[in-house]
Amino acid sequence: MKLLRYGPLGEEKPGMLDANGVLRDLSHHVSDIAGAALSPASLAKLSALDPETLPVVTGTPRLGSCVAQPAKFMCIGLNYSDHAAESGMAVPVEPVLFMKASSAICGPDDDVVIPRGSKKTDWEVELGVVIGTKAKYVSEADALSYVAGYCLINDVSERAFQLEGTGQWVKGKSADTFGPTGPWLVTTDEISDPQTLNMWLEVDGHRYQKGSTSTMVFGVAHLVSYISRFMSLHPGDIITTGTPPGVGHGQKPPVYLRAGNRIRLGIDGLGEQNQLVIADPGETS
Repeated sequence: MKLLRYGPLGEEKPGMLDANGVLRDLSHHVSDIAGAALSPASLAKLSALDPETLPVVTGTPRLGSCVAQPAKFMCIGLNYSDHAAESGMAVPVEPVLFMKASSAICGPDDDVVIPRGSKKTDWEVELGVVIGTKAKYVSEADALSYVAGYCLINDVSERAFQLEGTGQWVKGKSADTFGPTGPWLVTTDEISDPQTLNMWLEVDGHRYQKGSTSTMVFGVAHLVSYISRFMSLHPGDIITTGTPPGVGHGQKPPVYLRAGNRIRLGIDGLGEQNQLVIADPGETS
């Protein structure tokens, strides 16, 4: 299934994309795409529905994040060896964990707002993993059974905030609109192997990133198992799993986002995102 949320910001409704790409309303069957609605039992009920019986959503409504209000937005740093190299950092011997504020999450085609004082706002195409069953101390062999599905994420980053000064990654990752998520949550029955997905990102039509989840240092199963050793993962939690090379910070010379840029990115089977970069309305310089 391809589950999604549509409608104005703060008023999103749950929906499903049918086999013909028609948007169908799920409001009579689930209150939102979040929490318990992502459990195996709930997903089985939704999967059993005949999409032809669901109301058609007309027009082209805004799409919100495909998951509502995750309790945790976990991130994995330097999870592609060639990205670590372009960042001038060693390949980690175990996953690098940090968190991104859930308030950074926005719709897949919402504007990306450059925060005040930013000079080094950057892009990162990433595979997102959405948890469907509470996971705590789970084995790597069983880890994928705790996953509800996958989604596309742009892990927008401000490199000066992230790496300079106090060097706190969460500070450079958490500005409002720095987490475009979606368009869809694609359930695991449609993604047989999360380690075989091609991914790419363009800015103003120039393709900067082109990679594959096959080159992750630590695969999805390992990451779910590893994180569950340190904290419980709950239905609706998101793990974004790192980016391949080609970020702006790694260009020679570096290239950073500016107001007016257009970002386009995608992952096989998970759809595309399109964002316009704008300045913070209060920015004066």
